Amino acid sequence: MSTSHTINGNRLLLRLEEFARIGATAKGGVNRQALTELDRRARRLLTELARARGFSVFQDPAANLFVRREGRDADLPPLLIGSHLDSQPTGGRFDGALGTLAAYEVLESLEDKGIETECPVEVVAWMNEEGCRFAPGCMGSSAFAAGAIPQSWATIISTDGSSLKEELAATLEALPEAAMRPLGFPVAAYLEVHIEQGPSLEKEGIPIGIVTGIQGTRWLEVKVTGQAAHAGTTGLEYRRDPMRALSEALAELFGTVMPQDERARFTVGQMTLSPGAVNAIPEIACCTVDARHVETGLLDSLVKRIGEVLKRHAETNGCTVELRETFNMAPATFPSGMLDVLSSAAETAGLQSKKILSGAFHDALFVNRVAPSAMIFVPCRDGLSHNEAEFVEPDWSIAGGSMLFSAVMELLARRGSAGSGALEGETPK
Repeated sequence: MSTSHTINGNRLLLRLEEFARIGATAKGGVNRQALTELDRRARRLLTELARARGFSVFQDPAANLFVRREGRDADLPPLLIGSHLDSQPTGGRFDGALGTLAAYEVLESLEDKGIETECPVEVVAWMNEEGCRFAPGCMGSSAFAAGAIPQSWATIISTDGSSLKEELAATLEALPEAAMRPLGFPVAAYLEVHIEQGPSLEKEGIPIGIVTGIQGTRWLEVKVTGQAAHAGTTGLEYRRDPMRALSEALAELFGTVMPQDERARFTVGQMTLSPGAVNAIPEIACCTVDARHVETGLLDSLVKRIGEVLKRHAETNGCTVELRETFNMAPATFPSGMLDVLSSAAETAGLQSKKILSGAFHDALFVNRVAPSAMIFVPCRDGLSHNEAEFVEPDWSIAGGSMLFSAVMELLARRGSAGSGALEGETPK
C-alpha cells in the first residue's frame, strides 16, 4: 500500500470500537436503530469529535448529519463521503458505521497532513438506512435526493409504536449545535465505503470491491384464494387448495428464475395460511416475493413472469390470485468516470481490486440520482451481515479507509486539472 495514501489506521479502529459500544449487544453486535436514543448518542459523539477538530456540523430536516471541512472556495459544491450509523436490532458493528467513520478518518487525515482542497469535503451520516424500525429504508438519502420530505412520513409508525414525525423532531432537537440546512443542496460527487455483505471478496482474497451498480428491487404481496374444506373428507378432484397452487408455482419459479439468470434474485421471505387449522384445507395462502435484477427491462420481465406462473397454477387448482406491488426501486449504474477514479485510486494506493455488483441497496443508489456516485466494498467474514457475528478484519477496515482517501485525492486532483466536470463522473481527456 502506498504510504502517501494511508490513513491513521489505528485511530479508525479505535473509533469503530468506540461507536460499537453505543448499543452494544451481549453477542458482540450492535442494536442502534434509527432515531432511538442510542442513535442520538452516536450522532452526538460524531458531532463532538468533529467540533473538537474545528469542523462545522450541520443537519437537515431529514436528520441527515453533515461534518464539513472547508475548502479554499466555500461556494463550490462539496465532495460528499459517508454512510449511516443506524443498525439492525441484532446488527453488526461495521454495517454503515465503517463507511461513516472511514469518511471521518479521511477528514482527519486531510487535516493531519495539512492538505488544502479547492472545494469543501463533507462527511454525511444518513438517517435510517436500515429501515427496520421505520420502513422503508434509506429514508434520509431518498429525501435528500428528492429535495423534500414525503407527506407519508407524517403517519408512519415504528415497530415499537413510535411516531416517525415525533422521533425525527426529537432527534433534531437533541443536536441544537448542528446548524440546520436545506434538503438537497448541490453535491460535486458522493463516495461510500461499505462491507460487501457477501462472500466473494474474502474467498478471492481481494481487499477492495469497486461497485459498478446496485440491483433494482420489487416487493410483491401474493394472495391465492381457494376454498376451505375438511382435510380428511375432501378428495383430490374436489379440492381448491391455494397452498398447493402456491407451492407448485413457487417450485417452478425457484427452479427456473435464478438457475437461468445468475444476475436475477428471487426470494420468498414470508408465508401465511388462513384459517391455519391443522385439519383443514386453507382458504387463503399468502406470501411475499422479493425480486431483483440490475437491468430495469429484465426486472420488469421477471415480475411479469412471476405473475403469469402464479396465475397458471392458481387456475389449474381452481383458485384465484392477486398480486400487489409494495416496493419498487429502480437499479443504479454508477458513472463510468467515477469507476475510473476508483480503479486509479486503488492502483495508486497499491490495493488489489475487482469490479462487483451490489445485491443490496444502499444510500448511494439514491444520491446517484442527483450527483455522480460510487461505492467501495471491503470483505466481511463469511459474507455475514445483519448479524451480531458480523466481522471485518482490521486490515480490511484500514484498506477501505485508505482506498477512500486515495479516491478523494484522485477526485480532487481531476477537478483541479479538468474543472468541475471531473467531479461529474466524466474522465478528463
